[in-house]
Amino acid sequence: MAERKKAGSGTGAAVPELSERARHLLRLLIDRYVEEGEPVGSRTLARQSGMNLSPATIRNVMADLEELGLVRSPHTSAGRVPTIQGYRFFVDSLIEVQPLDEQAVAAMREQLDVDVESADTRQIIEAASSLLSNLTRCAGVVTMPRHLHAPLRHIDFLPLSDNRVLVITVIDEKEVQNRIIRTRRPYGERELQAAANYLNAHFVGKDIQQVREELVREMQRTRDDMDQLMREAIALARKAIAADTEREDLALSGETRLMGFQELSDVEKLRNLFEAFNEKRDILHLLDQCISAEGVQIFIGEESGYEAFGECSVISAPYRVEDRVVGVLGVIGPTRIPYERIIPIVDATSRILGSVLNGSHPSP
Repeated sequence: MAERKKAGSGTGAAVPELSERARHLLRLLIDRYVEEGEPVGSRTLARQSGMNLSPATIRNVMADLEELGLVRSPHTSAGRVPTIQGYRFFVDSLIEVQPLDEQAVAAMREQLDVDVESADTRQIIEAASSLLSNLTRCAGVVTMPRHLHAPLRHIDFLPLSDNRVLVITVIDEKEVQNRIIRTRRPYGERELQAAANYLNAHFVGKDIQQVREELVREMQRTRDDMDQLMREAIALARKAIAADTEREDLALSGETRLMGFQELSDVEKLRNLFEAFNEKRDILHLLDQCISAEGVQIFIGEESGYEAFGECSVISAPYRVEDRVVGVLGVIGPTRIPYERIIPIVDATSRILGSVLNGSHPSP
């Protein structure tokens, strides 16, 4: 079973105690609503429950569930639908998530299998995002790996127009990253080459976080203690490293799939959701909450803390490189997504992506 931790119901309410009959009917209602997206009536539950219960008895159970805040009636006599609290109870107490079988994992690994020695990390991350979207029919999202603890191997600066400089950094012998930074004045090619030579002589082999800390310390020294070359080189490097460590990025695939879900078809809801996708900040902040977590994390509706995701669920998991968490991946869909099917997909993809970036196969 994929390990997961409760993301929090957002209400602080205690988990209700339900009879086996109420648990069975709640699960049946949610399963039916996830599949069809329509309110579920008492007669439907009576027919499909496999229990010798009259519609009147079921209505009484539904009334109790409604009083507990687990279901609600969107319209009079229109049947009931799960609430956010109902989904949370369902995820935490009513489902048993089974890991994917070896054949399914092998098929996923094959779709993501690339030549790690020659592939660009962004290509691998984008492939993982597409894989998640294709398998779940929702939006797939993967954050780029963090390199705060990877060693700097080389840095170069190339002059561009309009006081811009292209910064080329080689991280951990494999990863080449390009950043464009703006400077206070134009720099010539010889100046930039001299700055790069100085930095490569003093900082190569140190991890990015350590480089950043040393740059801060160097900038705090008095100007009299540094010659002009050192000042310019450190100023350039600090701006470049800050861009590398503070700029989080992600790959997002399949966001337009969400337009096909009735509950997300409202124009205003879609506008807010796609603005969040375009800006990406809310998604990154939400996934940041999972970077130190173990296993799969689930945010349902308002639990995310972001209004744009009020009608959505986010299922995420961290992925590791060399046994170090470097990023998070996940799926964004409506609250009525099939949790039992998607949770193991997210769990397996996190392990597969980590193994691909490590250049090895996942352990069974």
